Amino acid sequence: MKCLFCQNYPISQYGNGREMDAETLAGEMLRLRESGVHNVNFVTPTPHAPQMLDAILLARGKGFDLPVVYNTNGYDALENAFAPRRRRRHLPPGREISFRGACGDGVRNPRLRAAQRTAIDEMVRQVGFLSSGDDGIAARGSSCVISSFREVGETEAVLAHLSERHGPELPLSLMGQYFPAWQAANVAGFDRKVTRKEYDRAIEAASLLGLRNVFIQER
Repeated sequence: MKCLFCQNYPISQYGNGREMDAETLAGEMLRLRESGVHNVNFVTPTPHAPQMLDAILLARGKGFDLPVVYNTNGYDALENAFAPRRRRRHLPPGREISFRGACGDGVRNPRLRAAQRTAIDEMVRQVGFLSSGDDGIAARGSSCVISSFREVGETEAVLAHLSERHGPELPLSLMGQYFPAWQAANVAGFDRKVTRKEYDRAIEAASLLGLRNVFIQER
C-alpha cells in the first residue's frame, strides 16, 4: 500500500508542513473564508478525520459557512469517515461535508478497490451527486476523480463499474495528469506520463459507456 509515485512526497516523506490542533485549524479555515475562497478542501484527510470534524464544528460556531470538501482516495473505514453523524447533525442544513473520491487507484489492489467501492457508495447515499448553487459554484454532493491508465482496459473497467453502479449522471473528473513523482521514475510501468493517445482513448471509453457528466482536462 506504500505509494511510490506520491505527488505530495515532501509532506508524506519529509515531514514538510506544520502541526495544528483543532482550534488552530478552525482559525485557518476562518482566515481562508476571509480571503474569498469558495470552499475548504481537505486532501487525503482520513488519518485526521476526528480532528478535522472537531475543527469544522469549532469554525461553524464562529461563523464559517463555506462548503467543506473531503477529498479522499477512498480507502476509508465507514465508521471513521462517514458514520459520525452524532457530530455532523449539529451542522446547519446545506453545510454538511461534500465528498470527492478517487476511483481508480485500487485497480491492482483488490482490498483497496473493495474499500473504494464501498466508500463511494456511501458518499453518494449520504449527499447525492455534486450540485451547484445559483452562482454555478459547486456547493454540495459527491464526485469521483479517475486517473487514466496507460492500460486503457483498466480505465474502462473502472468507468464501467461506476456507470453500472451509479448511472450515467455520476459526476466524474477524468484526469490525464499523472507524472512520475517521488520514486516512480525508477520503476518500469510508472516511469512516464500518460500519452495524448492514451488519454484520448480513456475519453472515448467514457463516451461509449454513455457517461454524460465528465470533466475533461485541457489537452
